[in-house]
Amino acid sequence: MEVGEKFPEFKLEDENGEEFDSASLEGVRYVIYFYPKDNTAGCTKEAQEFTELFPKFMMRNIPVIGVSKDSPASHRKFIDSKALKVKLLSDPEHELMDKTGVWALKKNYGKEYMGIVRSTFIVGKDGIVEAAWHNVKAAGHAAKVFDKAMSLFKQ
Repeated sequence: MEVGEKFPEFKLEDENGEEFDSASLEGVRYVIYFYPKDNTAGCTKEAQEFTELFPKFMMRNIPVIGVSKDSPASHRKFIDSKALKVKLLSDPEHELMDKTGVWALKKNYGKEYMGIVRSTFIVGKDGIVEAAWHNVKAAGHAAKVFDKAMSLFKQ
């Protein structure tokens, strides 16, 4: 998924076990980020940084949504234990991850396996990807996304 492409429609369960339909985001610019696993060091850092900036995103009406394979129950525990403000969606069959290209072959200590490539997208009010980051480092990433989102308001 790259800048200029239409972000796929999706329906996934959120941290409360309720269906979240991308149709509810029509006409709204939003941030959607994909991360490997709840309660791991890098994923916690990324979620906490997005949470710190959450009020600033929301002042511009930019929802922030995280997606992983974890269950809604896992997401609820993650949110509660870390006081997160972001919405977390569960994609256990990696349907949205496949469509966006973030479910990919990875290598770790010589082993190959399929997994989530940490990626973030800013999706415009028209559903078109306005910014894309692939294989990002968690620390400091949320600030880069926020800066880019603010620059889009000036265009």
